[in-house]
Amino acid sequence: MNWLLEPLAYQFMQRGLLASVIVGVLCAVMGTYVVLRGMAFLGDAMAHAILPGVAVAYLFGGNLLLGAGAAAILVALSIGFFSRQGDVKEDTAIGILFAAALSLGVAMISTMQTYAVDLSHILFGNVLGVNSSDLWMIAVISLIILLMVVLFYKPFLVISFDPVLAATLRLPAELLRNLMLVLLALTVVVSLQTVGVSLAAAMLVTPAATAYLLTRRLGPMMLVSAAIGAFSSVIGLYLSYYFNIVSGSAIVLTATVLFLLGFLWKRTKSI
Repeated sequence: MNWLLEPLAYQFMQRGLLASVIVGVLCAVMGTYVVLRGMAFLGDAMAHAILPGVAVAYLFGGNLLLGAGAAAILVALSIGFFSRQGDVKEDTAIGILFAAALSLGVAMISTMQTYAVDLSHILFGNVLGVNSSDLWMIAVISLIILLMVVLFYKPFLVISFDPVLAATLRLPAELLRNLMLVLLALTVVVSLQTVGVSLAAAMLVTPAATAYLLTRRLGPMMLVSAAIGAFSSVIGLYLSYYFNIVSGSAIVLTATVLFLLGFLWKRTKSI
C-alpha cells in the first residue's frame, strides 16, 4: 500500500488530488451536454478564447482566473447573440469568435517579455501548484455550476433533445441556451488550473463520450461520466507523480484509454 499512500504524504498532492477530482466530475457532467448537442468544437473554442482575458489580467496585475472567466463569459454570450435569430449558425459564430479572441490573445501575449514562463501554467495546467484559496474557489464555483445543472435539469433536457417541444411549452429557450453557454465557459475556466487551455476540451468531451457508449439516458450518462472523470483524475495524478509527466496530459490520456475500452466493449457487445 506504500505506493498508494506515499503521494498523499505531501499537502500539494492532497490539494491537487481534490482539485483534480472536483474538476473531473464537473467537466464530465457538463460534457454530457456538449456531446449530446454536438458542441465538441465549443469546448476547444472556449478554452482558447479566454486568452485575451488572461493577457489583460496579467498586464494589470490582476487574478488570471478572473480575467479568464470574464473573457469566457463574454465570448459565450456573444455566441448566443450572433446565433440567436438563426442568421448565423452556432458553429459559424463559434468559429468566428474563437479565431478573433485567440488572435487578440496571442497578439497581446506576444508583447510580453516573460509570457513563456509566467503563463505556461495557463496553457498546460499546474494542478500541483493549487493552493488552499485556489481549491476553495474551484470547489465553490464547481458547486454552483452543478447546482444550476440540478435546478435546470429538465429544461436543459428539453432544449437539448427537442427544441420544438421547448417552444410548445413556452420555455425561454434562448435564455436557457445562453445560461448553458455561460456554465460551459465557467467550467472551462475552472479546469485551467488542472489541465490547462490545451486539454480542457478533452476533459469536457472524452468522459462524456465514453458514458454515451455505455448508457441510454441522460441521468445515468451524467453519473457514469462523472465517475469516469473522477477516476481518470486520480489515476492520471498518480501516473504523473510516479512517471514525472505533466499531470493534465496524464489525466487526459487515462480518460482516452477508458474511452477506447468502452468503445471496444460496445463493439464486442454488438457483435
